[in-house]
Amino acid sequence: MLSLVIPVYNNRDNLPRLLQELESFAERLSSHLEILFVVDGATDGSLEHLRERLPDWHVPSRLIELSRNFGSFAAITAGLGQASGEYMAVIAADLQEPPELVLEFHRILSAAEADVVLGVRTGRADPWWSRWPSESFWYLYRRFVVTEMPHGGVDVFGCTRQVRDQLLELNEAHSNLIALVLWVGFRRAFVPYVRRPRLEGRSGWTISRKVRYAVDSIFSFTDLPIRALLLLGLVGTAFALTAGLTVFVMWALGRISVLGYTPLMLGITFFGGLTALGFGIVGQYLWLALQNARGRPIFIVKSATTFAGQGRIAERNSS
Repeated sequence: MLSLVIPVYNNRDNLPRLLQELESFAERLSSHLEILFVVDGATDGSLEHLRERLPDWHVPSRLIELSRNFGSFAAITAGLGQASGEYMAVIAADLQEPPELVLEFHRILSAAEADVVLGVRTGRADPWWSRWPSESFWYLYRRFVVTEMPHGGVDVFGCTRQVRDQLLELNEAHSNLIALVLWVGFRRAFVPYVRRPRLEGRSGWTISRKVRYAVDSIFSFTDLPIRALLLLGLVGTAFALTAGLTVFVMWALGRISVLGYTPLMLGITFFGGLTALGFGIVGQYLWLALQNARGRPIFIVKSATTFAGQGRIAERNSS
């Protein structure tokens, strides 16, 4: 069986076309299929629409409702945890990644050619002001943080049950699920594709969410900010000692009658900013350590309902 996990957050406008394309996908798949819709605190009627459509939908599915919005990675983890297939795959509900990718994922996994399959973007139908910052971030991330990350990052992937089980053991708060997929190792395969334009609705991927995602992706997988701060501190200290020694020697030789105001202010400003930066970096690491030390769950499942195609067969509620 293939378990297809789809996180849903304010995707009401996409759902009719999504269900239609998934029906076509199910007909082309050569094995059993279950589709897990994880509604991550949606407020636009996505949950109500799925509750109305899935009981009469002929594709076996499961509707998982989280108690609030926990984020895309938490929703994916919730879906993977309830998946019962031997192989797993993840795609977004906005259909910018073609479902045909999953067919190739399943072929590679079922043929035992790899344990993890990653979809790699070779192009994207996004405006330049959205594409350029993303490409720049992933270039730097690949260069300095996770060197195994493909060019342009990864949005969709597939894996075996064994890899899924290992991912569920990594119960990390504010992390990057894709980087964790790379971290656990196993045999990998890459499938290229072109990201399609969004046809319905508006993306919930706001600037603040992107910044939060970038910060979590960096601080959870590298000590580079600490090492950069240490280097800045060493360079700044060496510069201050050199400048101080120079000023003292010139004063002793009678070349400077009154010490300059400008160098003093520049020194105070530089080290003041460096100190504030250091507190911010150290504070971010402490916050991540605190969040993980608390041991809070990264998601809470409010309800889960299973549909066996043309009817509901089970329902479970939890708080």
